[in-house]
Amino acid sequence: MAINTPTPSHKSSSMFHTDAPQALAHVQQLYREQIDHLRAAMQRFVAGETPAAPVHAYYPFVRIKTTTVAHADTKLTYGFVEGPGTYEATLTRPDLFASYFGEQLRLLILHHQVAIEVGLSDKPIPIHFSFADNDHIEGSLSPERRMLMRDVFDLPDLESMDDGIANGTWRPHPGEALPLSLFTAPRVDYSLHRLRHYTGTAPEWFQNFVLFTNYQFYIDEFIRLGHAEMANEDSDYIAFVEPGNVITRRKGLPAEAVDELGTAPPRLPQMPGYHLVRADSSGITMVNIGVGPANAKTITDHIAVLRPHAWMMLGHCAGLRNSQQLGDYVLAHAYVREDHVLDEELPLWVPIPALAEIQVALQQAVADITQMERPDLKRIMRTGTVASTDNRNWELLPDNLPQRRFSQSRAVALDMESATIAANGFRFRVPYGTLLCVSDKPLHGEIKLPGMANHFYRERVDQHLRIGMRAVEILREGGSDRLHSRKLRSFDEVAFQ
Repeated sequence: MAINTPTPSHKSSSMFHTDAPQALAHVQQLYREQIDHLRAAMQRFVAGETPAAPVHAYYPFVRIKTTTVAHADTKLTYGFVEGPGTYEATLTRPDLFASYFGEQLRLLILHHQVAIEVGLSDKPIPIHFSFADNDHIEGSLSPERRMLMRDVFDLPDLESMDDGIANGTWRPHPGEALPLSLFTAPRVDYSLHRLRHYTGTAPEWFQNFVLFTNYQFYIDEFIRLGHAEMANEDSDYIAFVEPGNVITRRKGLPAEAVDELGTAPPRLPQMPGYHLVRADSSGITMVNIGVGPANAKTITDHIAVLRPHAWMMLGHCAGLRNSQQLGDYVLAHAYVREDHVLDEELPLWVPIPALAEIQVALQQAVADITQMERPDLKRIMRTGTVASTDNRNWELLPDNLPQRRFSQSRAVALDMESATIAANGFRFRVPYGTLLCVSDKPLHGEIKLPGMANHFYRERVDQHLRIGMRAVEILREGGSDRLHSRKLRSFDEVAFQ
């Protein structure tokens, strides 16, 4: 049965706003109308009705036009455009990003004294990105109806989801507006969709500070600490979220309706995520990314769209110096990139600098948790180059070529993820840092043996994790404005943080 399904016109007139909350409210209204239209059409399609014409909905846009160079707040590295011109961004999930969008729009109005134009873009919303978290609509369709769906609704288009803006390779067509944001709306939606899959948790739960690890031992300890925080009525954290969106509220806080929707999965997702939630989203998210640079790139590609204030790697490494002891810490101040997963996006000739704010926070956190001061601190923590490789069995390569390169680079530790996480932080303008723990010394014949490894993990994991969490506290207390360094901004930088 064919039915007429009117599609809201994306040619409707836009509106100008000089008030950021009003501009945001308009974006939210447009997005809600478009999503409601898609969901209603999809529900009818699942019920067996077929529209007489394809069904479309469109992302909202925000746009500014300026004829002058900004007189921006010099303390900030974002919130303004570099020069005269027309700048535009498509937006998605203005409910999830309400605080973020509101702040970016406020700064643009403040710095440029211009109105924000809000309207519907010509970028269609793929039907898959309109589903709510608990919708499983497509699975109820027959194979024939799923094929027909391609003709009725817009599907994800990879051409609109590349990272050209972030990579510095995007060039406008004649008459095309310049970007306001590193990511287009479809690219953001794609990553939000993948985050659910990889971490087993909804994007809404992700916090502004992210810890990565390559060992489940750290996650076990994070779970223990998370539940301990929930038992403390005086904790600044209000909830602890585990895969399947299983929510534990802090003692004394009532359950909420969303809590009933959480269900522990039958098996852990590929890169399980856990969230210690604060009311202002300044809590801690921890993800076990597993082993290897491909995983590290995958998860940071997606978390980057959430615009966290910092991410840091806490994991194990091979110590490359004879003077190191098992259990010593390594604070990375440089990286050798032998991971090969970002060679196309970020060439090897691009240096990955250490960020002072992160370095200081991590060093101070080690001192605070171990209760050591110099020179004792230097005895257990070495600052130096970390090499990351995509070859887990690098020791077996002939002629000792890797060892030679590591020596020439002055590397003090080796892992498989840290350089990737740092490089993607650099690429996506997310402050980054690395603190590793020496778990073996293969160049010196010290490899973990059964029993020895278990003892090592019990001794060090708790302390290492507490150091990472203490570093987050230091960064939070220092304020996010200090974190977004000019080191991470290009010549023609987008306005959005």
